[in-house]
Amino acid sequence: MGAIAAAAGSAVGLGNIWRFPYIVGEDGGAAFLLLYVFFTIVISIPVLMTEFSLGRMTGQPVTSAFKTLCPGGKWQAIGILGVLTAFLIMSYYNIVSGWTLYYSVASVGGWLEGLSEDQIRQFFINISTDSVSCVVWLILILAATAFIVAKGVSGGIERYSKILMPLLFLLIIVMLVRSVTLSGAAEGLTFYLKPDFSKITPKTVFDALGQSFFSLSIGMGTMTTYGAYIQRTQSLSGLAMRVAAVDFLVAFLAGAVIFPCVFAFGINPGQGQGLVFVTLPNIFNMMPLGRLFSVAFFSLLVVAALTSSISLLEVVVAYIKTSFNMGRRKATVIASALTLLFGVACAFSPTFFYIVDNATANIMMPLGAFFIVIFAGWILPTQKIFDELSIHGTRFKLFRAFCFILRYVVPIVILIIFANGLYCWLA
Repeated sequence: MGAIAAAAGSAVGLGNIWRFPYIVGEDGGAAFLLLYVFFTIVISIPVLMTEFSLGRMTGQPVTSAFKTLCPGGKWQAIGILGVLTAFLIMSYYNIVSGWTLYYSVASVGGWLEGLSEDQIRQFFINISTDSVSCVVWLILILAATAFIVAKGVSGGIERYSKILMPLLFLLIIVMLVRSVTLSGAAEGLTFYLKPDFSKITPKTVFDALGQSFFSLSIGMGTMTTYGAYIQRTQSLSGLAMRVAAVDFLVAFLAGAVIFPCVFAFGINPGQGQGLVFVTLPNIFNMMPLGRLFSVAFFSLLVVAALTSSISLLEVVVAYIKTSFNMGRRKATVIASALTLLFGVACAFSPTFFYIVDNATANIMMPLGAFFIVIFAGWILPTQKIFDELSIHGTRFKLFRAFCFILRYVVPIVILIIFANGLYCWLA
C-alpha cells in the first residue's frame, strides 16, 4: 500500500492542477487533451510498467537497479540521469509549491479580496519576483517534505499519501460543482471538450508528450524507485493503469474546474503560468462565498504540491542511502540541503528557473524514458520483464504487443517528437 499510495501521489501534483490547465489553454483546448490521452495510453503506460518492473526485479532504487542488471556497464548512467532530473525539478518545483502555500495563507487572511484585476496581477508579480520571500516559502515546503520522507515509506509516505490523496479529490469535486454551475460555463466546457484540430501544431504535439511524462513522473527513475517497494503479489500492469487513470482523472477534473470559470468571466485561457495565480483570484472575487472557495482551491494546490515533492525527494534520498551506505534521516537532510541551494539559485534567477523547467520536462525526461525502453526492450532479457508482469503463474497475455510497443513504437515516437520539438524550441 505504501508503494501504491506513493506512486499515485507522485503522479498527482502541480503537474495536474497548475501545469496541465495552462498548457491546455495555450495549446487550444480539447485537441491537446486528445493528444495527451493518446500519448498516455500508447507511450506513458508502457514506460510506467517498465519502470515498475525494473525496480521490483532488483529491489533497488533507480541507480542501483541499473548497476545490478548491468554490472560495470554504461547503462548505469540512465539512473544517474534520472536522479539528476528529479533533483533539478525539485529545485524549481518547490518555488511554485511555495507560491501555493503563500496563496493559501493569503486566501485565509482575505488579502486578495476586493483587489482589482491589475492589483491581483501585481500581487502575483510581487511574490514571484521577491526572491527572499520565495526562499522563505520554499524552505517551509521543503521542511514539510523532508519531515515526511525522513519517516520512510510505511511510516511517512504511505501514511500521509493516504490522507492527502482523498483530500485532494474531495476539494476538486467541491470546486467542480461550483464551477460548472456558473453562468457561461458551457462555453468553457466546449473549449475544453470539443476539439478543433486546426489548432494542432508541432508544439502542441511536443507539449502533449512532455506533459504526459511530467505528470506521471516517468523518465527520471521515480517509478523505478517505487517499484522496488511493490510486493510480488501486485500486478504491475494493473497498477500502472490505475496510477495513470488516477493521474488523468485529477488533471481532467482540474481542467473542468478552471475553464468554465475562465470563460464564465471572460478571461483569456492562454494566460500561461498565471492562469491559476492571476486569473482565479479574480474569479473568486466575483463569486458568492469566493473567499471560501479560494481557501479550498489553494489548499488543494498545497496538497498536490506535497504529494509530488515527497516522491521527487525520495528518489534523491534513496540514491544517497544506497550509494553512501547512509541512514534515511541523514540522507534526507543532505538531499534537502542540496535542493535548497539550487532552489535559491532558481529564486534569484528567473532565467535559471526557465532553463531548468524546460530542460527537465522537454529534454531530460523524454531522453530518460527513451534510454529506459531501449535498455528494457533490447539489452535486458525479455523473460525478466515477462516474469515481473506475470504473477501467480498467470501469463501476461498482451506481452508480445507490449514488447513491440516497447522496442519500436515508443522509441521511434519519442525520437521524432523530441527532435521536432527541440528544433522548434531552439528556433
